[in-house]
Amino acid sequence: MPSLNIHIPKEVFNDIFYPYLETNYRYEVYYGGAGSGKSVFIAQSYVYRMLTHKMLNLLTVRQTGDTNRDSTFALFKQCISKWGLDKQFTVRESDMRITCNLNGNSIIFKGLDDTEKLKSITFPKGELTDVWIEEASEVLLESFNQLDVRLRGGNTKKQIRISFNPVNINHWLKKFIDKKQANKMALHSTYKHNKFLDDAYKELLEAYKESDPYYYTVYCLGGWGVVGKTIFDAQKVNVRLAEIKGYKPFKQGTFVYEYVNQMIVDSSIKWIPGDDGCIRIYEDVKSGYPYVIGGDTSGDGSDFFIGQVINNTNGKQVATLRHQFDEDLYAQQMYCLGKYFNNALIGIEVNFSTHPIKELQRLGYSNMFMREVEDSITNKIEKKFGFQTNKLTRPLIIADLVTIVRESTELFNDEDTLDEMLTFVRNEKGKACAQAGSHDDCIMAMAITYYIRSQQSYKATDQLIPMRKKWIEIHRPKKKARY
Repeated sequence: MPSLNIHIPKEVFNDIFYPYLETNYRYEVYYGGAGSGKSVFIAQSYVYRMLTHKMLNLLTVRQTGDTNRDSTFALFKQCISKWGLDKQFTVRESDMRITCNLNGNSIIFKGLDDTEKLKSITFPKGELTDVWIEEASEVLLESFNQLDVRLRGGNTKKQIRISFNPVNINHWLKKFIDKKQANKMALHSTYKHNKFLDDAYKELLEAYKESDPYYYTVYCLGGWGVVGKTIFDAQKVNVRLAEIKGYKPFKQGTFVYEYVNQMIVDSSIKWIPGDDGCIRIYEDVKSGYPYVIGGDTSGDGSDFFIGQVINNTNGKQVATLRHQFDEDLYAQQMYCLGKYFNNALIGIEVNFSTHPIKELQRLGYSNMFMREVEDSITNKIEKKFGFQTNKLTRPLIIADLVTIVRESTELFNDEDTLDEMLTFVRNEKGKACAQAGSHDDCIMAMAITYYIRSQQSYKATDQLIPMRKKWIEIHRPKKKARY
């Protein structure tokens, strides 16, 4: 039977969604805050498509099948009734199936709590063409992959639609959205895009701005959040992430150089641009300006070697180094990065390894952070290169960074650094640390950078003069017990 030549007025759709009524993307992602109308639109668009497409068979899934009845199934019924299409559709309440009487197109509602049952799903007419995954933040990556494989082959266009509210930035959906694909679109929406939302509900959401800023940012505005309370101001971090979205570095690449007699030839250092380069420069070096570089090595619970560069006149993050190196290669890239930024002050954490610091010394790098340590035997003060993170210094540098983020988020330009701030939480013992499965490399390097900056000049001059700030570490021997 032919499909109905139907006209649905544009006014029944929210403006932000209307351009996606008919699309050819393999993957469509609709995410954002509560009350944006994204789920309503997806149901509306499928009702429209079922009437106008000769063949469209939709599998609508949630993590638990029964939850469809009061959500996705209810939305379809509401749309059909509101548009006066009851005669064009048969709705079976018993097993939650909807069939278009004009052409046999069907919708089946299932749960992913028993994926084996999905393999036996068949449609009265034709093959599966579309999948809608509602509340996808509840769904495992393995379940998504099974659906993705299932929806392949055949002679018809296939499409997967995903809808959810962002909650945990560690979720596989964050990486899925960020990954560049020609056959994918992602649309972020909030309650502000929903012209059909009643004023009372808007006022309820707006009230969270003052009463619970974190809830407002994550649940109302659809910003990425975490499970648990973040150490950093998540609202301000999310705002800054939104501001730099799509912002590309001034340049990205890696340094190359001649290595003669185990030494770097300074005159041979060259910048090689590349999209896969480990160094991102957000603001190029300025002649006569002082810069500071803090480093975090790949140690316990860390996978990356990090370098954070700030302009010491204003504290702005101007460059980052992030890669999985051998220690000597990391030190050599830091050497070049320091030379590039006007012989910047470099301070690298020495907790897990002193090799990068020793390598910089061997290469002859002249401007490194020095801490003062009291010898446990002689009580004499010794000067040592590198920053040591311990139970005294760690809370101090993190607290300083928390203050800087709260008061001056505009200083941060790197998405990886800001993302880490959203997963930096207090554990069950009250320690500030990365959430399980996350990293804190960028955060610790950034905290070190801001702390050591007082050993570098704060002013732009023709000749930069390093300064020294004392940090005395006292390690006294334990007294022997007397008997």
